[in-house]
Amino acid sequence: MPNQNIDPIFQLIKSLTPSEKRHFRLFTNRSGSSEDLKFLQLFDALEQQETLDETQVLKQVPTIKKAQLANLKNNLYKHLLSSLRTFHTPQNLDIQLHEQLDYARVLYNKGFYQQSLKMLDKVKVAALEYELPHIALTAIDFEKQIESQYITRSLSGRAEDLSQEATVVSTRLSQMHALSNVALRLYGLYLKVGLARNQEDHQSITTFFRENLPQLDIRRAGFYEKLYYYQAHVWYYLITQDFKACYKYAQKWVDLFEEYPHMKERRSVLYIKGMHNLLNALYNLLYYSKFKEVLQQLEDFANDPKRRVNPNIDTLLFLYISTNQINAYFLEGKFTEGLQVIPDVLKNLQGFQAQLDPHRMLVFYYKIASLYFGSGNFRKAIEYLNKVIHHRNTSLREDLQCFARILNLIAHYEAGDDDALEYQIKSVYHFLGKMDNQQQMQVEIFRFLRSLGNMAPSQLKDAFITLKEKLIAISENPYERRPFMYLDIISWLESKIENVPVQEIMRRKAKRLK
Repeated sequence: MPNQNIDPIFQLIKSLTPSEKRHFRLFTNRSGSSEDLKFLQLFDALEQQETLDETQVLKQVPTIKKAQLANLKNNLYKHLLSSLRTFHTPQNLDIQLHEQLDYARVLYNKGFYQQSLKMLDKVKVAALEYELPHIALTAIDFEKQIESQYITRSLSGRAEDLSQEATVVSTRLSQMHALSNVALRLYGLYLKVGLARNQEDHQSITTFFRENLPQLDIRRAGFYEKLYYYQAHVWYYLITQDFKACYKYAQKWVDLFEEYPHMKERRSVLYIKGMHNLLNALYNLLYYSKFKEVLQQLEDFANDPKRRVNPNIDTLLFLYISTNQINAYFLEGKFTEGLQVIPDVLKNLQGFQAQLDPHRMLVFYYKIASLYFGSGNFRKAIEYLNKVIHHRNTSLREDLQCFARILNLIAHYEAGDDDALEYQIKSVYHFLGKMDNQQQMQVEIFRFLRSLGNMAPSQLKDAFITLKEKLIAISENPYERRPFMYLDIISWLESKIENVPVQEIMRRKAKRLK
């Protein structure tokens, strides 16, 4: 029996809104053929199920034979996509323009060259106006094909114009791809490694960035060229831990949508991602007041009844708003209060499971674990840290995997779980041994935790003080600051030294940020 999580047709049906379902029934009923009736019967049977059960479908719709089911599902999938394409065309200019390109092709095939050229010209103008040069180039190429067959007195001048248009648009498109390639590759590097770990990392990333980023005249650049240029700088400065510069370019990313206000609606996903990266930069700078201001702007956008609504946008809004609401609790040192968001977060994680990638799920689990740890619920912290540690793809965010193991080790110590502590020490030791680059902070914490079992209670406070002094000295090195972003070990040590909850230490620090 196919699993509901991997069966495409079942996934698609369960994602439909009531309006989309109603439109599909009307869309399918138009021809009234017996084949369409079978599609609807299969659709209704699958739509009523909570989990996919093909045996039950065959019982419910006896006119469908087992041998027919696979083909019917494939055809139903195509019908659903066609229906959704029609339903969402008014809200998607690129779909509208592609449709007009198809119409131009039909007119061309019928021999109506002038009508086809007029339609292509409209497509080209709209595509260039709304920063869709790939569609404009397709229209221009088609125009060139028609003009080479449809001889007119103005062909000579027209040919020159089309040739020049094609050159300009293709050059711009090439630059867009070059910029987006750099941004994408830097983002991929961030997902795998995280932040620069040493001077060698910094140098290799800087060399890649400088050698691959094309020159750009920002004053003459279009929307997407500017966007990818800013994106590439955001990722470069984030990885190299220049958070002030990262903030500068993240702000430029967001400001770009004020410069092109229609793009906020047309490309909502890119606007939302820009807001999140701006929030991430502010969080890394501990710029609390600005962080709260931008978070409110993102929440206002989410609550705007006029904004575009679709599962992709709703998923991202949940992801980024929830992530930054949790970050706000971290900045404020309000871990216990932050626990109130966890039930809704977990519910939405389940609901958006099909749309969320493993990396984002792991980040959520780590943040939930950190909330529980900060509030003193170490057992629950361990539960969510294990979701990160035991994830099958350990190549995702090696740094996150490492800090999850160290925090897990500390949580076992705090929970008084001496029996499991020895196993956790071996596990962390094994993982550190496999890491490409161990940092001093990780090594010092590991050595300290491994030695705890041999210390008398009277020695603990002095040991905590000694470790704190070592870590503060380590943090003076710019490349050793990275671990402190993921694990505020200094605050934990201060809580042990002063014998107060860690969130009390964090609240004191938060007051200095406001």
